[in-house]
Amino acid sequence: MRRLTAFALAAIVASPALATPPPQPMIVDQSMSELRGDLRAGRRSAQEITRAYLARIDLLNPRLRAVIAVNPDAVAAAAGADFVLDLDRDARDRRPDKGPLFGMPILIKDNIETLDQMATTAGSLALAGNLTGRDAPVIARLRAAGVVVLGKANLSEWANIRSDDSLSGWSAVGGQARNPYDATRSTCGSSAGSAAAVAAGLAAAAVGTETDGSITCPAAINGLVGLKPTVGLVSRTFIVPISDSQDTAGPMTRTVLDTANMLTVMAGSDPKDAATAEADARKSDDYAAGLRPDALKGVRVGVMRYAAGFHRETDAVFEQALAALKAQGAILVDVPEFPDRSKIGPNELVVLLTELKVGMNAYLAATDPAKVKARSLADVIAFNRANADREMTLFGQELFEMAEKTTGLTDPAYLKARDDARRMAGPDGIDALLAKHDVTVLVGPTLGPSWLIDPVLKDRYVGGGAGNAAAVAGYPHLTVPMGQVGGLPVGLSFVGPKWSEAQLLGYGFAYEQATQMRRPPALAVN
Repeated sequence: MRRLTAFALAAIVASPALATPPPQPMIVDQSMSELRGDLRAGRRSAQEITRAYLARIDLLNPRLRAVIAVNPDAVAAAAGADFVLDLDRDARDRRPDKGPLFGMPILIKDNIETLDQMATTAGSLALAGNLTGRDAPVIARLRAAGVVVLGKANLSEWANIRSDDSLSGWSAVGGQARNPYDATRSTCGSSAGSAAAVAAGLAAAAVGTETDGSITCPAAINGLVGLKPTVGLVSRTFIVPISDSQDTAGPMTRTVLDTANMLTVMAGSDPKDAATAEADARKSDDYAAGLRPDALKGVRVGVMRYAAGFHRETDAVFEQALAALKAQGAILVDVPEFPDRSKIGPNELVVLLTELKVGMNAYLAATDPAKVKARSLADVIAFNRANADREMTLFGQELFEMAEKTTGLTDPAYLKARDDARRMAGPDGIDALLAKHDVTVLVGPTLGPSWLIDPVLKDRYVGGGAGNAAAVAGYPHLTVPMGQVGGLPVGLSFVGPKWSEAQLLGYGFAYEQATQMRRPPALAVN
């Protein structure tokens, strides 16, 4: 295992903007569909692409801290993909194509288990020895499609649930992840390294996870496409949990087409995850097949005015996005307010803390006791206190301590909070707005541009109201590059009802193709 050491604390406080690195061959800002075309044609090999990404990780990761560990078997896996591709080229019967992900090197957020010789740490030193020797089902699906697991991506420690005063993108294992558009600024979180790595050309794509904003926020401010699927479309088995009600994995890519291709493989039922019982019946066999540049024509689009108005410059970019939607034939309908919006958060917190304790205890109890000494949330709290000089130099663990005091899934207060939150966010929220305004989808700015990394004042983001209800309701949320503010990316959110991924991807694709708003960071185009 090749594990990358954590940043020194001083490096968090002051770091100059990234200098442009020496040119790197091919791959840097190509989409997976472009790379796959080169593989099919024999212009490049999976090994060449994998080695190029590994070289770029060596070059940039000491500053970006986007990758926690690289897979020592990545090149061997790529060689295996090349062997299969060579057989296919030589086959007289022209074997069927292996699919759009075959041979593609991707990063996995380090709260998702893989069978490779890399620990699954969730960024915590308490899980530094957590080598499980197994793939989470979502990773097994990707590997079966020919994906090369390149390594593990850094994240906000414990997926940003340890403290409400945390610093996004920091973990004790991986250090402080940095935004490739400006190294003094945040990557958001918790899928911080996943976003920074793909934006900077360290991988073809990445898998992130979200409970509330952890895919869509980092995707938006790193200039990427990010999809938080419907809860239950993608398996959560062998992913370090926060909330059974809200957790999901999802793709983070440079294009909507790549996201659609990843979701096609990732989606599906898992007998070990009861939430996915409907996934096989609800998923599309090919999300990419439905992508059309004219998908917005005649579509009634609800404009989330309640999620805008927080930042003048972002609002200006949003208005340009709305004009582009209208030019594509969309019918725009203002949605001025979201009913009971302010009441969702307090109920959500009760749900997250209660489910965190239950899920964490179950996960830790199932780890190898020879590798993971912490067997419960209480043990992790004690570990952090005993290792405060490494774990709690920047923020504490008050959310963990609050979660430890919860009394389980039969607590009437928890049950009421769960039911109220789901109702207010879903049936009485998103569903009601879609019906009231006779619209098919809601759009709004995902949030404002990236903020300065500040260990004293912590995260100081603006906006972020577009996706909260979707997270709480368990509904899908897609963000697509909307433009830039002062050279920093901002995203456009598409939110729809449960199981509406195909429609959201279609609308996002039409907007993307019409506007081409993604601009890679300067370091990624050389």
